[in-house]
Amino acid sequence: MPTDIIMPQMGESIVEGTITKWLKKPGDKVQRDEPLFEISTDKVDAEIPAPASGVLQEIKVTEGTTVGVNTVVGTIAVDGEAASAPAKASPSPAAKEEKKEAKQEERKPAPVPPSPPASAAPAPAPQPSAEDDETRSSPLVRKIAREHGVSLSQISGTGLGGRITKQDIMSFIEKGSQPARVGTDAFVRPAERSEAPAAPPSPRPAAYPGDLVPLTNMRKIIAQRMIESRRTSAHVHCMYEVDFTRIVNIRAKHKAGFEQRHGARLTFMPFFVRAAIIAIQQWPIINASLEGDSIRYHRNINVGIAVALDWGLIVPVLKNAGDLNFLGLQRGITDLGERARNKKLKPEDVEGSTFTVTNPGQFGAVFGLPIINQPNSAIMGVGGITKQPLVVTDKEGNDSIAIRSVVHLTLGYDHRLIDGAVADQFMALVKKTLENWSEEVS
Repeated sequence: MPTDIIMPQMGESIVEGTITKWLKKPGDKVQRDEPLFEISTDKVDAEIPAPASGVLQEIKVTEGTTVGVNTVVGTIAVDGEAASAPAKASPSPAAKEEKKEAKQEERKPAPVPPSPPASAAPAPAPQPSAEDDETRSSPLVRKIAREHGVSLSQISGTGLGGRITKQDIMSFIEKGSQPARVGTDAFVRPAERSEAPAAPPSPRPAAYPGDLVPLTNMRKIIAQRMIESRRTSAHVHCMYEVDFTRIVNIRAKHKAGFEQRHGARLTFMPFFVRAAIIAIQQWPIINASLEGDSIRYHRNINVGIAVALDWGLIVPVLKNAGDLNFLGLQRGITDLGERARNKKLKPEDVEGSTFTVTNPGQFGAVFGLPIINQPNSAIMGVGGITKQPLVVTDKEGNDSIAIRSVVHLTLGYDHRLIDGAVADQFMALVKKTLENWSEEVS
């Protein structure tokens, strides 16, 4: 019997989801746990994996349709059934597509020439194991591995459940057999998703002047939440100029060794998050929430990290950030950013924030006036890092003008809960921590 593909329940409070894109078409071959379709809910956008291996037999729910959880949205025929069906005569569309994709990959330059066929004398490079073939890769990935004499056991997969994607193995080959690393800054503009189709990575329709384009589910939710926040909180903002030269120099000194030791890029974001955590520990009201006529002082510091996507904005949460060291913060921020862009977040990944950091400076803004992420009481915006002339005072009190790296930080806070004096003292401590950074980063 065919295997049903159902709309999953992405969290206890979620009762429906919208199919935004099918990544396969009827007749295509699919592997178990391979991304099959994309959904949008009121919590997250996510890729849903195939529940079984076989051939996509039928799509019952078209793109753009919203259905309840546990609804059957399609079916997968097992390999035997697919082979016996007239519509799946050899060669199948999936086989043609895979062959076409493989040929396209062969035309791309690679540092390592193809290895001899399997029937030739064994090459010194290790070959993929049967376990690799069955559990960690697609047929195309295994074909590329055979052609380049690569053992899949050497590669850390970034796909669901550690699955090795085409991008993983190509990155491994292009880097001269260096393990593929995930080190993109969570605040950098989104990169292309692994194994993404040629079409844009979002359900965003093409728009032309005069067109009337419906809002996506994510855009509707963003609009609703922003209006609610403006109506709920008494927004006030304060802005501080920070001499960021010391941090810039520390990063320049340690970034190469940091990446070599830890397999991740050293970015500026952990510095901002760590400075905010230190200040929150002294001013816990910044990490609190208003509940009716009471104040909830949260035990943990859960930092929301705003991530800009091609199709919207999402705020995954770094849980218990106050318990992490600098390396833990960098790894956590990188992981959240990558999973947000690859639609791998779960509902619990975007819940429970107590304080938020956002970065409009990545696009060149001097500073921003961010809207509070409810039910938080404060959000810190990070501006662009620029070189400016500043008056610098030495230990003897002598002033001079020097070119320094400067960043402007903004705190948006709920004036119902946080007084201006407290907000200013909080930001003064953030500024002091960054300008006099002493924590080990390597």
